[in-house]
Amino acid sequence: MAQQKTIFKNGKIYTVNPKNPIVEVLVVEENRILFAGTEKAAEKYIDKEDKIIDLGGKLMLPGFIDNHTHFISGGMYLNGINLRNVKSSEEFTTVIREYVKGKEGRWITGGNWDHEMWETKKYPDKSLIDPFTPNTPVLVDRLDGHSALANSYALKLAGITRDTPNPDGGVIEKDPVTGEPTGILKDKAITMMMKIVPDPSDAEYEEALQTALIEAYKNGVTSVQDITHKKDLNIFKKFESEDKLTCRIYTRMPIKEYRTLVDAGIKVGFGTDKIKMGSLKAFADGSLGSSTAWFWEHYHQDSTTCGLPMDIVLSGELKEWAKDADKNQLQLSIHAIGDRANSYILDMYEEIANTNPKWDRRFRIEHAQHLKTSDIPRFKELGVIASAQALHLLDDGEWAEKRIGKERIKNTYPFKSVLDAGVHICFGSDWAVAPLEPIKGIYAAVTRNTRDGKNPDGWVPEEKISVADAIRAYTINSAFAAFEENDKGSLEPGKLADMVVLSDDILSINPEEIKNVNVVMTVFDGKIIYEQK
Repeated sequence: MAQQKTIFKNGKIYTVNPKNPIVEVLVVEENRILFAGTEKAAEKYIDKEDKIIDLGGKLMLPGFIDNHTHFISGGMYLNGINLRNVKSSEEFTTVIREYVKGKEGRWITGGNWDHEMWETKKYPDKSLIDPFTPNTPVLVDRLDGHSALANSYALKLAGITRDTPNPDGGVIEKDPVTGEPTGILKDKAITMMMKIVPDPSDAEYEEALQTALIEAYKNGVTSVQDITHKKDLNIFKKFESEDKLTCRIYTRMPIKEYRTLVDAGIKVGFGTDKIKMGSLKAFADGSLGSSTAWFWEHYHQDSTTCGLPMDIVLSGELKEWAKDADKNQLQLSIHAIGDRANSYILDMYEEIANTNPKWDRRFRIEHAQHLKTSDIPRFKELGVIASAQALHLLDDGEWAEKRIGKERIKNTYPFKSVLDAGVHICFGSDWAVAPLEPIKGIYAAVTRNTRDGKNPDGWVPEEKISVADAIRAYTINSAFAAFEENDKGSLEPGKLADMVVLSDDILSINPEEIKNVNVVMTVFDGKIIYEQK
């Protein structure tokens, strides 16, 4: 008996294939696309027992591919304390006070606060939470993950005092009068604390992954390129074996663990349709919001610093590990936000390409947020992928100028300049730093409107890009960045049947309205896994 097929028709099916951009009918057999074309030509593929899905005139796109997530951490964030929308230091205190009730002695982590949304624009300090957490350790992150607030009890448990020196690549903020830690820790100083924070239980990991999968399919995300730790990978594999994994995972393991992959004979492309391995993640610097992104020039807001190169940059370990990993055909994807960090990584990539044997290495720079004009063409020359997160500019546009000044923000999130230089650019969210919402990411890249509404023509408007380019960055370009462009990222025969249907045609509506568009259907592996009620 013939396998029942699924026929999608009566909509605008945008394939992202320039040779066949819009089709009338998509025929899916099992988990692959069998046909994409006209209704007339589709007739020979359709049997009377096949299932017909009427798209009702809606826009269908390839499933969104998010180029940078902390997927299980995102699920834990949704399941835990939420400080993302807190608007003042007073509200910050109130939310934490309510959350810790009945949790005495348990570690309180997560949060995602953003002091730039507050009335003072100042970092919180431990005095805001110490009075009601005398025996409850608290470590709550700023949304970028590069700063965190610890209460006095947590600092005590970690042995961090006024006499504790800053670690390489980190800062323990101290009161200028008393010399006591304020509770604010930056980058590698957070790592000092994390060493004593207990790992979540297996049940909490599984619950977080389930929550993350729901968040993904509600937003039309059918693949993520994840920053994956060993326990994350074990939970992903467990869900795959139980047929519960409704999102494809391209893993990036911490670079310091690269020998584990080498010794196992794992290279780029290793794995299944649902879980791939062979890529590595490292940090070159911190973040703009935490004033730890590494720049050539000093910060305007704090003329004592140019930001923080990571400890593995200072020690030379990053370059040593990266060279050996590349020699073993493992992909490098390295976080660089400040212009000096980006220059450093480009120099390192150039040295690796000139030293190691040639292969299809597809270097990546994660974020590529602030670039020297002269460095933009180097991405193209070296074949480096700019793995960007447009959603961040909605927030950063409110306060970036006070960090680095009016002139330097002209090279902030330079998407059009990067595209015009022929550089391969892909998009994502860095979830849970920003929401797992590709539609909002497209809106950000196209309009460059900021959260405060003070840039109606767009923040650095000359760097706006088209909706079509933004869609490509969330689909086929992200697939290319993971060596998967032959399997997904466009709606073509032979490719995996991962699709999303939107409430409105973002290719034709006013770009300002894109932020109001919803996902009405998500198809994964040939099955409808989400329909908007």
